[in-house]
Amino acid sequence: MTEQRTQSSHWHAQTTEQVRLTLEVPTKGLNAEQVSLRLKEYGPNVLTGSKPRPIWLRLLAQFNNVLIYVLMVAVLVTAILGHWLDSGVIFAVVLFQGVIGFVQEGRAEQALVAIRHLLAPRAMVLREGERKHIDASELVPGDVLLLEPGDRIAADVRLDQLHGLMVDESMLTGESVPVEKSLDPQAANAALGDRFCLAYSGTLVSAGTGRGVVVATGERSEIGRISGLLETVNVLQTPLTLQMNKFARFLSLIIVLAGALVFLVGWQFGDRPIPELFMAVVALTVSAIPEGLPAILTITLAIGVQRMANRKAVVRRMPVIETLGAVSVICSDKTGTLTRNEMMVAAVVLDAQVYPVSGDGYAAEGRIGDATSGPPPASLLQAVAQAALLCNDARLEHRGEHAKVLGDPMEGALLVLAAKAGLEASSYLAQWARQDEVPFDAALRYMATLNHDHHGHARILVKGAPEQVMALCGSALDHQGAAVPLDLQRWQQNIDQLAAQGLRVLALAGASPADMSGVLNVEQLGDQLQLLGVVGLLDPPRQEAMEAIAECHQAGIQVKMITGDHALTARAIAERLGLRNTGEVATGQDIDALNDEQLLELAQRVDVFARTSPEHKLRLVQALQSAHGVVAMTGDGVNDAPALKRADVGIAMGQKGSAAAREASDIVLLDDNFATLAAAVREGRTVYTNLKKAISFLLPINGGEASSLIVALLLGLALPITALQILWVNLVGSVVLAMGLAFEPAEPDVMHKPPRRSAESLLDAFLVWRIVLVSMLFLGGIFASFQWALQAGLGEAAARTLAVNTLVAMEVFYLFSVRYLDSASLTLRGILGTPAVWIVIALIVLLQWLFTYTSFMQALFMTASLSASVLMIAPLAGVMVLLILELEKRIRRA
Repeated sequence: MTEQRTQSSHWHAQTTEQVRLTLEVPTKGLNAEQVSLRLKEYGPNVLTGSKPRPIWLRLLAQFNNVLIYVLMVAVLVTAILGHWLDSGVIFAVVLFQGVIGFVQEGRAEQALVAIRHLLAPRAMVLREGERKHIDASELVPGDVLLLEPGDRIAADVRLDQLHGLMVDESMLTGESVPVEKSLDPQAANAALGDRFCLAYSGTLVSAGTGRGVVVATGERSEIGRISGLLETVNVLQTPLTLQMNKFARFLSLIIVLAGALVFLVGWQFGDRPIPELFMAVVALTVSAIPEGLPAILTITLAIGVQRMANRKAVVRRMPVIETLGAVSVICSDKTGTLTRNEMMVAAVVLDAQVYPVSGDGYAAEGRIGDATSGPPPASLLQAVAQAALLCNDARLEHRGEHAKVLGDPMEGALLVLAAKAGLEASSYLAQWARQDEVPFDAALRYMATLNHDHHGHARILVKGAPEQVMALCGSALDHQGAAVPLDLQRWQQNIDQLAAQGLRVLALAGASPADMSGVLNVEQLGDQLQLLGVVGLLDPPRQEAMEAIAECHQAGIQVKMITGDHALTARAIAERLGLRNTGEVATGQDIDALNDEQLLELAQRVDVFARTSPEHKLRLVQALQSAHGVVAMTGDGVNDAPALKRADVGIAMGQKGSAAAREASDIVLLDDNFATLAAAVREGRTVYTNLKKAISFLLPINGGEASSLIVALLLGLALPITALQILWVNLVGSVVLAMGLAFEPAEPDVMHKPPRRSAESLLDAFLVWRIVLVSMLFLGGIFASFQWALQAGLGEAAARTLAVNTLVAMEVFYLFSVRYLDSASLTLRGILGTPAVWIVIALIVLLQWLFTYTSFMQALFMTASLSASVLMIAPLAGVMVLLILELEKRIRRA
């Protein structure tokens, strides 16, 4: 046996004899010596993963950002000026940013840990002819693994014996019902969900028993391969991060060039001493740096995160809340995300007539038949409901408003059908006790029970694959309940119709036996059974998901469904959900046949992808990203984890999602509701709009401050505001006022606009114009108030105090203007604002009163008290700014 052989990817294409020969499996299982040798060769059955980065390196990496460099320059500058308090405040902002990033770091390591926990801790094997319970980590290729109901399968297994084995593989393939296993080899290129002779590590035995040869352990298993994919997937930067880095580089370049230019001009043409000129240029640099911007960014994102938490969505990486606003494509898993992951009978065929069934999952509310079909025949419906309830091993457990099925999901759906038909489960089961049964078997493909009541009546009831059940039937019941010859062609047409709709089909039959011996003999059934009806089942789509998809389409967002389920089922669900392009369904095999360029064209054209593996999902996400799209991926299984990690926004389900999916994601939906995602997109767009308002608010203030210093330096005048006073305005006044913008509600048309381009610059033409205009207005207000106070003989301290108060007053009135960048602010809505706006205005008035009139602040900031008549100049300047900007809006709209 060689390493190459054990890594074969085609175990499902080999017979059991070939597998045993390849892996050198003795009839009685491996002995201790063979196990020891193979453990040395292949290692324990665990997922090792990669070594995480050291904590100090992770912490240091948080400061590798241009905006952080600019802030550190501000720390250095204020330290040179001797303002240690201000240096400490700015450094605290820098440190806060780093700590936030550090706490959010390490998602990849957490995802790998979550996957490792999925491996079963114990396993039962056949070694040296004896059944032994061993630790799952001791399993090796060639071991004979024994499977029983409820077992978490501990390694990838090629089955060689089974009896009614059903395995829940939803975590790997996305299929909503357990898979019926078989021993027959499959085609070498069979999709993961079609390899019926293999059982995979981490999946769950839901029914039956089995035995098989271990073909892959640890990282060579299918779940280990997904773990390897997670290690190689790179997490992309969010659009906001990219924009802020680009903006920081641009801003730092402008600041350095402006400072150098002013210094050179002042040196060549001014008469200030070099040390004084140097300190003035340092003050200019301080005024141009928006120290409060990182804090506002963090606060705005944190508010968005809190709003999302109130909507049952937990954001694990704070910047990603803004990324939602730029999402142009949502790739969603089907099972448990767009659907309920609960089987439901969607149609019943009685006397070859199809009757739709309404309802939602395992809830008993709903009706059988509609306006087109009319109500079903009562006697026929009762006969089908009886078979559905009695020939059934599942039970429904009700927990408040929710119901959970204990057993096979399809049998749970049949119980709900019986309830909709009016049968009460507990009393009816007691009335018709089971005497004997034929359990479901993969060879028979049906289940049969013998039930009797307490009045001497007995019923044989059968359910299973339609072709198998109809082969046992000699007649069928018509709408009057009379036996008529079985019209196979007519019934097959109805079955084909249901299958074409992506429904899973079961047939139900019954008979009243003459032999009352109490023993059910399958061989003696003959053709005495009567076909009662046929049911079509599906995992129903969520009603709220349909509404959310319609809202996403309205917002210009494409929605694509990527599932491991069958193509017919995927198309049927997609049509019910309201996806746009459901005429064409691409499969995993189609994806494998395409290069990256061809896949890009397919990914943009097709909205439904079926029979996909984790690699297929990952390639699709990467293809859509290469088309400059911002991609959100939703999912709940381990098979979704690599794509969740790669997507710009990974969204996992909190209730039914796997731990691996949650740890690989950016956002976890606590209610497993796709509609919550649409609300998240709305919130993301609101966050970005509020961030842009905050930038539109902060930058003109810095521009006005810097302009006033430049003018003073170039004209040889006294500085109207000192560096320390500028820091007060930037770090206290501006931040407090900008906080009001972080609480702005969503604009009414936020979900009627197309997604913004991910490469869209924060400094668009409008914002540059607004910065220039408002900077000039602030420059005029600062200089006019300062020079007026000097001319009035108030002294430099009082003049600067008035200039600072005028600057803050202009900020307050500009706050009302910037709340509505494109519409009028002088409206009742604009004046009343939100509670947050008036709270921050009240707070800033209090702070400015302390700044102006308290002795401590006067000593610290070199301010002086002002009379009420002098201080009135400040709000007058603010009113002028608001009126001019309102006029500018009107002209621009015209």
